[in-house]
Amino acid sequence: MFEKSDEKLVTQALEGNKKAWLSLLKRYEKPIYNYGVRMTGNPDDALDLMQEVFVSVFRNLSHFRGEGSFKSWCFKIAHYRCIEFYRRKRPTQGMDDTPELVCDSATPEQNLLAGAGNQQLAGAMQQLPLAQKAVVELKFFGQFTFEEIADQLGISANTAKSRLYTGLAKLKTIMEVDYAQA
Repeated sequence: MFEKSDEKLVTQALEGNKKAWLSLLKRYEKPIYNYGVRMTGNPDDALDLMQEVFVSVFRNLSHFRGEGSFKSWCFKIAHYRCIEFYRRKRPTQGMDDTPELVCDSATPEQNLLAGAGNQQLAGAMQQLPLAQKAVVELKFFGQFTFEEIADQLGISANTAKSRLYTGLAKLKTIMEVDYAQA
């Protein structure tokens, strides 16, 4: 069967169609959760983040203007909720100045990929500053364009590119050090 477009589901959800809202939830539940896991490094925090995102999406659905994709809009909200998460978690430290803690438990993505290199990458991602981690996450896991990333994060496309390449360089260094120590 054909899937309804996000815009059609949004319109129906705004008209009170609960099935349309549940379809939107189901469509973006895993991507938002996976984003949360990679950004926080903790499955429980990712669940909390996902819940906050969907509450925000529900409350603000009438404000979705359709200028970009619904997916981009959801991830923009997820990014803002992630920033709030780090502000609550570490109110005295700058978000871009310190790496986040590495989660010792395996995430669903790590279980699926199940490779040592992928686990090393997940651990290395947790050591990136939030701004760089967000761009790497959105580009490679979310498969957004630089323009979409810029719109979601409220930065220019060139800044998104710069953060991506700086983040990739840091990831390479981290992984090379980890490999040399192994």
